[in-house]
Amino acid sequence: MHQAAIAQTSRASEPFRQTAVRAEQAVKIYGKGETQVRALDGVDVAMPTGRWTAIMGPSGSGKSTLMHCLAGLDTLTSGRVIIGGVDLRALSDKQLTKLRREKVGFVFQSYNLIPTLTALENITLPLSLGGRKADKATLDAVVRSVGLENRLRHRPSELSGGQQQRVAVARALVGRPAVLFADEPTGNLDSRSSAEVLSLLRHAVDDMDQTVVMVTHDPTAAAHADEVLFLADGRIVDAMPAPTADRVLARMSSFGA
Repeated sequence: MHQAAIAQTSRASEPFRQTAVRAEQAVKIYGKGETQVRALDGVDVAMPTGRWTAIMGPSGSGKSTLMHCLAGLDTLTSGRVIIGGVDLRALSDKQLTKLRREKVGFVFQSYNLIPTLTALENITLPLSLGGRKADKATLDAVVRSVGLENRLRHRPSELSGGQQQRVAVARALVGRPAVLFADEPTGNLDSRSSAEVLSLLRHAVDDMDQTVVMVTHDPTAAAHADEVLFLADGRIVDAMPAPTADRVLARMSSFGA
């Protein structure tokens, strides 16, 4: 299936949904001459609002590059990315930093918490950096949803890995971003903690209308998403709505990954 048609699959089934983030003819090239690598090769994709999209593919397929460009962490060689109706090409570095702070949430494999801050201070840090105060009702709801009511005064070293990642999820959610990007969010967690974090993300989508875009190599994690996009050689080669772990594993096996 042509990738432009693949990119339309979610929108065709959700005709009234808005698009939270999209890429149009996205190309990303690293290096020059013989060492040139075409990490993204004309990707067209749209992520519907209030849905969870997982991105998978073999090593070197371009999945992390796609996420970084969608999130404004990296720039395209050509093409464009639009978040919440804003074309990232039109933004200065300062404006792009502001957009990432206000419109984008991040959850990384390594948690990225500040060790000297409490859980509560870590959760509200992006808002504080932007000169904003957390809405109390939203903050309370997010803290309850991640089950951290009794851990807010603890520092990261006093929390388990699963609890630290829940702090990271809460930090990403409290500003109500247009898109939450998750990069291998369960990569450092045991199976129980992984299930807890994935359930939190599912709750955010289903009950908070949050948009989630997740890069993962784990078929079990991908099965929590509404749709999985598969990349190979910098292009979207397949899409799987309503994924199951077994179907995702079978598809990934076809890549030799």
